[in-house]
Amino acid sequence: MAAADTMVLTDVSPVRAGTKAEASAFFWLTAFYVVYCTRPEDWIPGLFYIPLAKITAICALWGLYKIGGLRSQVLRKLPIESTYLLALIATFYLSGFLSPVWRGGAVSHAIDFSKSYIVWLLTFLLVTNFNRFRRVVYIQAASVAVIALISYIKGHSLPRIQGVLGGIYSNPNDLAFAIVLSLPFCLAFLITAKGMPRKLLWVCAMLMMGVTLVRTASRSGFIDLMISWPICLWYFGVKGKRFYLVLVTAFVGIVILAVSGGTLKDRILATAGQGNTFEDKEAYGSFEARKYLMVRALEGIEQYPVLGVGINNFITYSGIWHEVHMSYLQIAVEGGIPAITLYLLFFSRGFANLRKLRKMKLQGEPALFVGALHSSLIGFVVGALFSPEGYQFFPYFTVGYTSALLSIMQQHPVTAAIPARVDSYLAYLETYASS
Repeated sequence: MAAADTMVLTDVSPVRAGTKAEASAFFWLTAFYVVYCTRPEDWIPGLFYIPLAKITAICALWGLYKIGGLRSQVLRKLPIESTYLLALIATFYLSGFLSPVWRGGAVSHAIDFSKSYIVWLLTFLLVTNFNRFRRVVYIQAASVAVIALISYIKGHSLPRIQGVLGGIYSNPNDLAFAIVLSLPFCLAFLITAKGMPRKLLWVCAMLMMGVTLVRTASRSGFIDLMISWPICLWYFGVKGKRFYLVLVTAFVGIVILAVSGGTLKDRILATAGQGNTFEDKEAYGSFEARKYLMVRALEGIEQYPVLGVGINNFITYSGIWHEVHMSYLQIAVEGGIPAITLYLLFFSRGFANLRKLRKMKLQGEPALFVGALHSSLIGFVVGALFSPEGYQFFPYFTVGYTSALLSIMQQHPVTAAIPARVDSYLAYLETYASS
C-alpha cells in the first residue's frame, strides 16, 4: 500500500510543478497586458525609468520555456497566421537593412514591432481555457477604460485631450482608436457581469470611454465607431434579443454628442471647408495634408515597391514630417508590396477564425465574445482607412484572441469554461502521458 502511495505521489508531483510553472508564465503574460494597456509609467511617478514591458515579456517567455512551450514540436503546430506575422516582421527587418532613407531607425523600429509576435505567441500558447481568454480580454477592456478616465481628468481643459499621456495614447486619434476597439469587449462584460454593482461599474466605464472619445474630436475615431458599433449592436441587441440596447445606445449617444461634441462637429464641418475660426482652418488644413500624404505614399510605393522605405521612415520621405493617415498605405510604403500582402493575410485569418467559431453555434459567453471580437476587428479594418495604426499592438492582440479562442473551442468544446487550474491540470496530464 505504501509503495502504491509513493507511486501516486511520484506521478502527481511533476504535474503540480508543471501547473505551477504554467500559472507563473500566464501571470507574467497578464502583467505584460496590464503594462502595455495602462502605460503606468506615464502617470505613476518613478516608473518611467523601469522597462516594465520588457521585464514582464521576458519573464513570460522564460515561464513558457520552462513548461516546454518553445519546443519545436509545439511551434510546428502553430496556426498559419503565426507564419504570416513572423514573415511580416522578417520583411521589415530586411526593409530596414536595405532602407534608402534611414537604416538604423528602420531596424530599431523593426525590433520594437517584433515584440508583437512574442505577445501573439505567448497569448496563443498560454491562453488555454475560456477563463484565461476572458481574463486577458478583461485586462484590455478595463485598462482602456481607466486610460479614458485618466486622460479626461488630466486633459479635459486641453483641446482634443492631446499629449496628456505618452506612447500609444499621446495622439488623440490613437486614443480614440483604442477606445473603439475595446468598447465591444466592455459591452460583453457588462452583459455577463454578475450583480448590479459590477454592471453599473461597466456602464460608467463605457460612458467615460464615450465621452473621452468625443472629446478627442477624432474624425477617424467617430467614423470608425459609427460603422463598427452597429455590428456590435447587431450581435448583442438584435441577434441576442436585447433590443433595449439599441434604444439606450441611441439616446446616450445623442446626449454625449450634444454635451461634449461641439469640437468634433466643427472639425467634421471644417473637412468640407466650412468655418472661419482658427480651429476650423487648422482642421481643414489637416484634411488637405492627409490627402497630400496619401499621394506621396503612392509615389513611394511606386518608387520602392519591393521593400519600401523602412518602418517609420515615411515621416522623413514625406517631406513634411508626418505619417500617412491610412494603415494600409503606411505598411505598403514602409515595407513594400510583400509586407502589405502579409499584413492583409494575417488579419484575414482573424475573420477566418471567427467564421469557424460562428459555425460551431456557440452559446452563452463564448458566443458573446465571438460577436465582440468580430465588432472589434471590423473597427480595426475601418479605422485603418483613416489612421496610421499599422504598428499598434491592439489589432494584433485581437487576432491573437481569435486564434486562442478557436483553439480552446476545438480542443475543449464542452469544458472550455472550466476553472483555469483544472484545465491546466488536465492539459498537463495529457502532455505528460503522451511524453
